[in-house]
Amino acid sequence: MARRKVPTARQERLGAELRKLREAAGLKGREAAALLGTDSAQMSQIEFGTAGVSEERLRRLAAQYACTDAELVEALVAMATDRTVGWWEEYRSLLPTPFLDLAELEHHSTYRLEVEFLHIPGLFQTEDYARAVFAYRVPELPTQDLELRVRHRMERKVITQGPDPIPYEAVIHEAALRIRVGDRTATRTQLTRVLELSEADHITVRVIPFDLDGFAGAWSAMMYAGGAVPKLDTAVRDAAHGTTFVDSEAQLGAFRTLFRKVESVSLDPGRSRDFIHNLAKEL
Repeated sequence: MARRKVPTARQERLGAELRKLREAAGLKGREAAALLGTDSAQMSQIEFGTAGVSEERLRRLAAQYACTDAELVEALVAMATDRTVGWWEEYRSLLPTPFLDLAELEHHSTYRLEVEFLHIPGLFQTEDYARAVFAYRVPELPTQDLELRVRHRMERKVITQGPDPIPYEAVIHEAALRIRVGDRTATRTQLTRVLELSEADHITVRVIPFDLDGFAGAWSAMMYAGGAVPKLDTAVRDAAHGTTFVDSEAQLGAFRTLFRKVESVSLDPGRSRDFIHNLAKEL
């Protein structure tokens, strides 16, 4: 297969999972390469996602690595053979790669968890809210780039508001609900939209109020996407240097625990809807 100049995050994840299996089996890269009748350079390219791997080769590697997790192997085969050309591809070369990687990750997700403290979750945002968020960037974005980001964010909503939505649980701090990213009218519209979405059977919204005693978890904002199997889950964190995709099994376990910890102190869905409704009435 031809070498890729810039692999997607999904392609890199496939390679990383194959590397984990090899290392768990105690094999060197050159030994794994020998099993495929290739060289170390080609094996390295596969494990870094810059080269693809066929189903036959992947299954051969899994067998040699003594991987007995049949569900994981089938999920990796699906990743290796997937030829989906998603809606996000129209933005390639127009938006930074992490925008496309996030949309692809969400497309293949089986569920979604999110914790937000300063902004309404992106999948809940109205166009006006999203536009205000992107417009605050320094240096300012050209109008065309700004509108591309807004349109991309609106299209991402297909995973929760499209014909085949996935389960989505969101925990939102009162600060995010109260901060007026736009004017009073835009803020009321945004809160109303969150209320409407919270009524969907597959969406759960919980609120953390300001008056909660003993809450020290304001650093725990996260996005978490469920994979085809738990080992292929992904946590997404925004940092100063850009978006980070976390796939370490230990860290994924920590993120799942953290989400449940934050969720456990939030208001239940019914009280959360009442809380948001009252905030909207105040505006």
